[in-house]
Amino acid sequence: MFCLIGVNPEYHIIHVALQHFSPHHPVYLIAIGWLYVVLMMSVAEATNTTGTVLGAIFTFLLYGLGPVALLMYIMGTPARKRAIRLREEAERREQVAPGSAQPDGGSEASADAVAPVRKEP
Repeated sequence: MFCLIGVNPEYHIIHVALQHFSPHHPVYLIAIGWLYVVLMMSVAEATNTTGTVLGAIFTFLLYGLGPVALLMYIMGTPARKRAIRLREEAERREQVAPGSAQPDGGSEASADAVAPVRKEP
């Protein structure tokens, strides 16, 4: 059998679809696609002889904007939790070593870095 596509036996075909997948980012493409579909539904509702503009607005809000906003909020929850945890850890580190972030931030009086020069009598 003649194959026009060169195949690397070390690179399995199951990795092809996963090479551009990033689990840390929300799937914006699906949300944009769904909003486009709902927008077209709203346009069809508004331009139909039995449809109304108010019906089109409610169609867009209840079928499109509301569910997509809820989905994006739910999908963003892990990132928000991670940001809160990192902020709390930074605050905790600052409380452990408060003087290390700012010079002369400790409780001791600052000393002169260079001793004063005395004039000889």
